[in-house]
Amino acid sequence: MALSSRIETLQRDAIVAALGRTAKLTVEVVDTIDSTNSELSRRAARQDIHRHVLAAEAQTAGRGRRGRAWTTIAGGSITFSLGWRFEQGAGHLSGLTLAVGLAVARTLEAQGFAGIELKWPNDLVHRRAKLGGILVELTGDALGPSLAIIGIGLNALLPAKARRGIDQPSTDLATVARRRSIDRSLLLGRILGELAAVLEEFAAQGFAPLRADWQRRHALQRKPVEVLLPDGGSARGEVIGVDAEGALVVDNSGQRLRFLSGEVSLVRAER
Repeated sequence: MALSSRIETLQRDAIVAALGRTAKLTVEVVDTIDSTNSELSRRAARQDIHRHVLAAEAQTAGRGRRGRAWTTIAGGSITFSLGWRFEQGAGHLSGLTLAVGLAVARTLEAQGFAGIELKWPNDLVHRRAKLGGILVELTGDALGPSLAIIGIGLNALLPAKARRGIDQPSTDLATVARRRSIDRSLLLGRILGELAAVLEEFAAQGFAPLRADWQRRHALQRKPVEVLLPDGGSARGEVIGVDAEGALVVDNSGQRLRFLSGEVSLVRAER
């Protein structure tokens, strides 16, 4: 079945209607911006951005993890950032990115997008192709409180030309679901509702209650991997899973290695 390029414009009222009243978020939609994360960061210096959502049709300087550029297509992406204040300091929020990914994956599954997996620490994938990514930036005192700016980007419909410009296998929601169009406003509202609920649970109990649910979706669970380290070195082993703080645990010839996200990257290795 051929896929159409028709995707509806993001509409604030439709997003809010899909979100419902219990999440208590404020929602703002703009056409084009450099980066939703960067804009919320600028605003945080002069106003409260807790529970504020900024969504954009397109970003001109979208950012991914480790300073990488994030490709967005006007009308073809779901791109937004959310400000969230925690009483804990950054040291207690190490599993936050994983919790966010779980919220998005749950929503996509509930909306009929089957086979969504999570790749530690911040990717959403489908059949080993990247579907979306998460960038969490934390500021605040070591002991708290702290402010998280949570950026999420999902590919809704990527034209072939855009895919050729991405340096890794990529996919989109239209391909995953074989749909002619994606109601991005409805989907964004549903994601925000689940995300708010997960963040409230995370703030109260940490990552531990979410660990098993996240791990069931891990694309590299019990798979051989290579962990690329910041100093240029690497470590190989089999993924055991993640611990209660969201750290990756790898079995390296009987020795258990533990990695926090930081500047570490994870790639699948051949046996």
